[in-house]
Amino acid sequence: MAGKTTSDGLSAQERAAVKQRAQELKLQAKREKEAGKAAAEKADLEAKIAEMPDGDREMAQRLYEIVTDTAPELAPRLYYGQPGWAKDGKVVVFFRSGQMDKDRYSTLGFSSLAELDDEDGLWPSAFALQDPTEKAWAEVTVLVRKAAGA
Repeated sequence: MAGKTTSDGLSAQERAAVKQRAQELKLQAKREKEAGKAAAEKADLEAKIAEMPDGDREMAQRLYEIVTDTAPELAPRLYYGQPGWAKDGKVVVFFRSGQMDKDRYSTLGFSSLAELDDEDGLWPSAFALQDPTEKAWAEVTVLVRKAAGA
């Protein structure tokens, strides 16, 4: 005999295996739910960018590409109805459409969670964007990488 059976006909070893499998299935379901939520948030962000006016849409798309390439650990999500990217569920980097806000420029912003602190006690938290040059986009790339803690 392989071992004592319980009232349900399973041995202690079989019961442990069943419990382990139940835990695996719960974990798998949780991961699938999180993956579905992440996909939905990404789709929402992409839709928001697509509906932006010309100019702002291109800047937001460029920022999306920079964040995706430079800091893939940041998850896309909407932040006050505008594109943002989060770490551990909290937004670190965001974009505000100037045209949608009826302002003269768009904004690239960083939350207090961005790791941009400078030893001199002065660091950026927001930048105006209006037809940025390639040099400006290179600086954005550096800031995003640093903000994400990379």
